[in-house]
Amino acid sequence: MPTPERTETDSMGAMRVPAAALYGAQTARAVANFPISGRRFPRSFLRALGLIKKHAAHANSALGGLPPELAEAVSLAAQEVIDGKLDDQFVVDVFQTGSGTSTNMNANEVIAHRANALLGARPATAVHPNDHVNRGQSSNDVMPSALHLAALEGIERRLIPALKGLADVLAAKAIAWDPVLKIGRTHLQDATPIRLGQVFGGYAHQIRHGVARLQKVEPSLGELALGGTAVGTGLNTHPDFARRVIAGLARDTGLALREAGDHFEAQGARDACVEASGALKTVAVSLIKIANDIRWLGSGPRLGLGELKLPATQPGSSIMPGKVNPVMCEMVIQVGAQVIGNDAAITFGGATGNFELNAMLPVIAHNLLESIDLLANASGVFTERCVAGLEADAARCAHSVEQSLAMATALAPAIGYDRAARLAKLAAESGRTVRDVAREHAGLPSAELDALLNPRAQTGPNSRKDSPPAG
Repeated sequence: MPTPERTETDSMGAMRVPAAALYGAQTARAVANFPISGRRFPRSFLRALGLIKKHAAHANSALGGLPPELAEAVSLAAQEVIDGKLDDQFVVDVFQTGSGTSTNMNANEVIAHRANALLGARPATAVHPNDHVNRGQSSNDVMPSALHLAALEGIERRLIPALKGLADVLAAKAIAWDPVLKIGRTHLQDATPIRLGQVFGGYAHQIRHGVARLQKVEPSLGELALGGTAVGTGLNTHPDFARRVIAGLARDTGLALREAGDHFEAQGARDACVEASGALKTVAVSLIKIANDIRWLGSGPRLGLGELKLPATQPGSSIMPGKVNPVMCEMVIQVGAQVIGNDAAITFGGATGNFELNAMLPVIAHNLLESIDLLANASGVFTERCVAGLEADAARCAHSVEQSLAMATALAPAIGYDRAARLAKLAAESGRTVRDVAREHAGLPSAELDALLNPRAQTGPNSRKDSPPAG
């Protein structure tokens, strides 16, 4: 059976629209024009768009530009958008008009339709998508404002808490594993000893630096373009409109928001999004490094490094019974790769704006908000299902330290670099440890040799004290 339809009109004429749809002619045209990817603006963006429309209605009513009854109906309908009750009515593809006008009109039409249903409106008093819902606004200032709002809320409410949780668990591992000595590695080759706690302390600081970087971009995202309308001049809006809307948004969300200091920058450039994406990319790089290290440190379990024991979360192979893979680490690395790719698209988008409008906003929005969601989700799952359950194989770590040829490094101050190098070479050729070879050839008293080759004493200036002799 064909889908029942109705006829809607816009400035271009009549358009057939599904009878049950809350949107109108402009949205239907965009659906017909852009059957591209099947991707839609995410929930976070629709929430931000609804918030703007809600507080725009309040501001317009307070400023005498919208009758209170209509403003209340628009506000109630916008609240349904905020709450996600109308998500199925947002049907326009992400790859659309570069300003995002189609999605802004999608919101205007849906909210107008719902407001009229709430009013039981007669045609003479009907809420109009442009005249009432979009009053005092343009897609050119609404859409970048919604993007900033959604990105800031996602970073503050989801991503930063997830990263702080990861950093806390890494820091707890650092404390618990301070006694565990392992071999360090540089260039994928054995290096001098290190404490496993030091390694995980470094990871915790990487993540905390990432949080600090994200916090530094929050003021830029807190600037909203509202009030600039079409090109930044504020044509067709009340001088107090943006201030009132932004104050309402700040109260509703608890975020630090303010009107853009220069509306021409705020609409002609997407530099704040490029900046935020750069911070997200850095977080992704940190997560890749940490996940890859953990994956390698847990390799084996018998014939790899095997210094860590990773939680078993699922069978690892369809053909090899008993195999367990580092799937959580692999997931994080894939997420990081996607975020790096998203950053490339955002960078290109930011660089290709023209004159008074950057016509790449939809793809910038899609990629930026996806990066925030991916990193928040991945960080939380990685913390819970991998990092929290890691165990150290202290015995294997200690054995690797004793077998390392890099132990000869500690002898260099006492016997010189060249002699220490010869001892390391002799140990390698004979298959013996540096300690065994040094007892025969270093010419050092036994007590001094044991002190020099105490691995914990080699892991930092504060480690020699209270370090038991190794032998």
